[in-house]
Amino acid sequence: MSSSDGFRLLHTMLRVMDLDKSLDFYTRLLGMKLLRKTDFPGGKFTLAFVGYGDEESNAVIELTHNWDQAEPYEIGNAYGHIAIATTDVTAVCAALEEAGAEIPRPAGPMKHGTTIIAFVKDPDGYMIELVERG
Repeated sequence: MSSSDGFRLLHTMLRVMDLDKSLDFYTRLLGMKLLRKTDFPGGKFTLAFVGYGDEESNAVIELTHNWDQAEPYEIGNAYGHIAIATTDVTAVCAALEEAGAEIPRPAGPMKHGTTIIAFVKDPDGYMIELVERG
């Protein structure tokens, strides 16, 4: 099967504890747009979709907030990261750090390569890789 068979990546879902904090991180700090947000009272959850473009032609992130979740989610050891391209990783890291974001791996060349990368944690501890692209 190939992409010509009608497949297209739609979204990646992340469970979040504090939806407002997560929306602030992804929209204000990473520059995504809130595309849609829907409450499901019967199921006691909210879905918020964020991204850099419309869902018809771009993969987006689905933030799922379960209203009754009392304990932080365990990320587990299978999750790696979400990668986001930017033109200046160093400047983005400086702005994120000033805003209080945790930068576990500062901007610099990747190991065994020359591409400039960095890692930032979102409010729930999910790793986001920033990759410098022209």
